[in-house]
Amino acid sequence: MNQYSTHRLIHFGQRLLLGIVLLVAASKLSHAQVATPQQTAPAQSAASQTTNAPLDSMVFDFNRDIAVQLIPFEEIFQIALKYSSVVKFEGALANGQQAAYRLSKLQILQNVGGYYNYSSGNQAILSTGTTSTDQLGQISNGYRVGVNVAVSIHDLFGRSQQIRLAKATYESAMERRRTAEIGLKRELFNLYQDIILSQKILQIRLRDEQVALTAFRIAEVELQKGKITPEAHAFNSSRYANTNSSVEESKVLFIKNIYALELLVGVPIYQLKRN
Repeated sequence: MNQYSTHRLIHFGQRLLLGIVLLVAASKLSHAQVATPQQTAPAQSAASQTTNAPLDSMVFDFNRDIAVQLIPFEEIFQIALKYSSVVKFEGALANGQQAAYRLSKLQILQNVGGYYNYSSGNQAILSTGTTSTDQLGQISNGYRVGVNVAVSIHDLFGRSQQIRLAKATYESAMERRRTAEIGLKRELFNLYQDIILSQKILQIRLRDEQVALTAFRIAEVELQKGKITPEAHAFNSSRYANTNSSVEESKVLFIKNIYALELLVGVPIYQLKRN
């Protein structure tokens, strides 16, 4: 009985020791997995790093020239003219002034009127006779058609000035509309150039980030081998962090410009993509 218990105790001790060894190995493995994401996470390519951008901006390839992916600038401008609320507002005012100008030319017609009536019965009171059978007295019976024309002094001397005033107001409204179109084109052109510039800056900083990442990985290996000091490794780590933050800032600026273009033109951004 004692030999059996001793055998079980030895067997239990062996299993306990094996469990402790496995537990220590697992803890070391999990510690290594926690430490490695600093090294492996930045290994994403420049294209994959941009996948956190909003969905609508993903219709464009960040690694290709944005000017090639967008439709020509003049086509974008024509779409903006069609949907711009400012230009449409100024155009509506110009159309109203044009209607007022045309109306001022026709205003003289309000002094001209026609009439049409019919009379019947005994009109003897209008003649010199006294009997109801007087034929002269019956000439007022029947249909009457005519035109009334009344011209005031104001119409004679002020009508031309009213027409000039309406014409000048209409022409000023047209000039204001053209000014709005020029302002829209200037703003659109500046934003178009900002998009191209922000993409180039983003691509430059992405390349710089890859260089910093390579230096950071090499420093990691050399630190483990004892070839560099922790201070040198900290410098490479700090440089990589700075380049990574610069990439994120450039990415946000580029996406902001894309959405600003969508709002300025007035159509979804995918409609501005070249087929």
